Amino acid sequence: MNMMKMMKQVQQMQAGLAAAQEKLASQTVTTEGAGGKLKVTATCDGNLTELVIDPSILDPSDSEFLQDLLLQTINAAIAKGKETAGAEMKKLTGGMDLPPGMGF
Repeated sequence: MNMMKMMKQVQQMQAGLAAAQEKLASQTVTTEGAGGKLKVTATCDGNLTELVIDPSILDPSDSEFLQDLLLQTINAAIAKGKETAGAEMKKLTGGMDLPPGMGF
C-alpha cells in the first residue's frame, strides 16, 4: 500500500472525526423521569444543558426521592448522548473499532 495514500486517508478521517465531535458537542438529547415531570437535556459529548423540575414533585421531607430521580434521569441523558455519539463515530470509521482512549 502506498504510504502517502494511507497518510492522506488518515488525515481525512481525522478531519471527519473532528467535525463529528464538533457536531456532537452541539447536538442535544432529552430524557424524562417521574412521568415527564423531570426533564434533562444534555449534549452528545456529555454536558448537561438544561434541567427542568415540575414543582409538584418537590417534597422537602423526601429529598432522597428527588435525588434518586435526578441521578436516574441525568444518567439516562448521558447514556443516550453516548449512544448517539457512538453511532455517529461508527458511521465515520466504517464500523472499525478504535482503541479506547481515542477520545470518541
